[in-house]
Formats: sequence, C-alpha cells, structure tokens
Amino acid sequence: MESLPIGKAFTLMEPGPVVLVTTNDGQKDNVMTISWTMVLDFSAAFAITTGPWNYSYSALRDSKECVIAIPTVDLIDAVVGVGTCSGKDTDKFEKFGFTRVPAGQVRAPLIKDCLANIECRVVDMVDRHSIVVLEGVAAYFDSARKEKRTIHAVGDGTFVVDGRRIDRKEMMRSKLPSGL
Repeated sequence: MESLPIGKAFTLMEPGPVVLVTTNDGQKDNVMTISWTMVLDFSAAFAITTGPWNYSYSALRDSKECVIAIPTVDLIDAVVGVGTCSGKDTDKFEKFGFTRVPAGQVRAPLIKDCLANIECRVVDMVDRHSIVVLEGVAAYFDSARKEKRTIHAVGDGTFVVDGRRIDRKEMMRSKLPSGL
C-alpha cells in the first residue's frame, strides 16, 4: 500500500450522487451543485453540505425548503458549470438550459431534465459541520428517461459514473431482521 496524504482521505469514500439543489428566495429561482449528499435512514431523510459561501444558502435557510434534483451523466458539463458560477449574477436555469417545472409542495422548482426530483423541507441545520438535514415531502422519477447513470464526485475534480446494477435482494432478504 502507498501512503496517501490525510487531507486526501475523503477521496476514498465518495458520498451519494452529485445533485442539483433548487431554491426560491421569494423572488427568483436558483440552482446549486452539491457533491456531498447522504441518505440518513430508511425514510425520506437526507443531508447535504452547504453553507454561506453558496449564494443559494440564504434562500435555503430562510425558506426552509428546496428541491433535490438528481442529474445523470449526460448532464455532467451543466452540473459542473452550475457549480462554478454564482446565482448572484447568473440565471443558471437559462444559462444551462434547464427546464423548470412547478413543484407541488415547495416554491423551488423541479428540474425536468433530471432523472428524479425530491421536494424537501429543512428540518435542521448543523452549522458546525455545514450540514443541512432535509425531509422529503414528494418525489418524482422519470422512468422514460433513457440515461439513468448518476454522477459521483471523488472530491478532486474527478467523477465516477454508476455502472450496471447487481441484484442481491434475495440474499439480503434472508439476512435482514424482520420488520425492515
């Protein structure tokens, strides 16, 4: 084994897929790229990492709602582009050609171009770790979309793309405690 600088250890454990998070501050929509995401348990509870350095953060903090949109690999250039400019001076929906769709439960829009969208409410903000805890209130999945592979950030400007699925449901069912 080779030694790895401890500052790069995070690149060994990628989180969930890279997502786009939409917000609405009461006047305008915005979208930001989030590369650190996490499912919290076997429910619609999620966490993302963001903070005041992101323009959308104040809308997220004040409105207490957002949409997590899950892009696929064919959108990688737009996803990276969203993450490298600011909504303060850029209409990212227009610049990157995203199609807004009104959400049913929150003011922030869905992104039609993505594989899935989850409308969320903020339930906690853990400032010490820049973590926003979200509860999903509605979810949508585009099963007709041809591309379904998601993007995962390694953390150093490189990405991994989902591959084929491996089914071990039957094997896991026999090992899970009853009730799950």
